[in-house]
Amino acid sequence: MGAKTGVIAYSSADTPLPRLLRTPARPGETATRALIERSFPGRRISPAGPGNLSDDIRPPDDLAYATSFSGAELICCSAFMLDNPSQLPAHLVEASRGRRLVLHAMHSVVDWLAFAVWEDGRLVRSLSLSPGSGIIENLGDPYPFELPYWNGDHPVPLMPEWADQAPYPLPFHPLELGEDALRELLGFTVEGSIEPEDVDAEAVELLGFSVVDPDGPTPEERRAEYEAIVARMGEPRIFRYRPDGSVREVGLDDLG
Repeated sequence: MGAKTGVIAYSSADTPLPRLLRTPARPGETATRALIERSFPGRRISPAGPGNLSDDIRPPDDLAYATSFSGAELICCSAFMLDNPSQLPAHLVEASRGRRLVLHAMHSVVDWLAFAVWEDGRLVRSLSLSPGSGIIENLGDPYPFELPYWNGDHPVPLMPEWADQAPYPLPFHPLELGEDALRELLGFTVEGSIEPEDVDAEAVELLGFSVVDPDGPTPEERRAEYEAIVARMGEPRIFRYRPDGSVREVGLDDLG
């Protein structure tokens, strides 16, 4: 699956979210349903199967997983994977009055990371970047956990076997910072090392909901579009290392 996230979380201004998630209560069904209805106005909402924060931090399109308990509200949905996190819909930001709001989004296929934090409805930090697009958004002062990355302590090494490889276009790998940001802001990582104080994301229970845009494409239309894209891509190209470290392309018949 790779490292993929799409989550927003609200927490009490005086209690860090990781502390709340270390001892999570079960999601209140009425409160969680109300959270989803407030967050996705105009969507057709219906119950789906339950999940957890480890498995469902970036659910498929048209699904959302959420929890609401004392001091914390959290929603996982692909709709939060915004190139510009500062453009999170205003009603979601307004709901952070008197609270802290965190957004975290990551996609390993394109090495993209975005995260943002609002305090009492005011944006204090937003970062979005990938090697293909560069720095898309960089608002507010970096947090202390970011500084080693910006100071050049985590460069992306060149592969010695690829002599003509261009330098990595960013001073660090976005997914590495993304894992540190996820731990700092929510208390755990997706693919990073596990620390003793980390939140057990699998133990954070979530309720599932279908959140379908009545004016958007149907799941069948999305699937047809995806299949058309795959068909246009043609046969996959597969490469293998030679004993001397060089790379050669192989055909499907060579695989065994």
